[in-house]
Amino acid sequence: RPGAAAGVADVEIDGDGVFKYVLLRVRAAGGPGKDVVRGHSWAEYHADLYERTAEELKQQGLGCECLGGGRVSHRPQERKIHVYGYSVGFGRADHSVTTEKLKAKYPDYEVTWADEGY
Repeated sequence: RPGAAAGVADVEIDGDGVFKYVLLRVRAAGGPGKDVVRGHSWAEYHADLYERTAEELKQQGLGCECLGGGRVSHRPQERKIHVYGYSVGFGRADHSVTTEKLKAKYPDYEVTWADEGY
């Protein structure tokens, strides 16, 4: 059904490299919110990730707000993901929330996070 936040993927990140990410809270009108992670190397700014995702969600009748950002280092050959840093515009995301979502998507990975770094 249109406007259901439950249908939105929890995690969409690039398969390799270091890139910016945002933690977004997706909402359907009157429905429960859901936090999702989006991280891609094409994004020069955290706002690029937010704006593109907001546009995609709007077409599905959903709204979103940015809870903050950071960076992701994804090393598939080592099965490691590290979450760190912050967004100048949106502030630091709760990396512990992001880490739990990444662990669920990548159960065989070592997923770590730190507040240090930019």
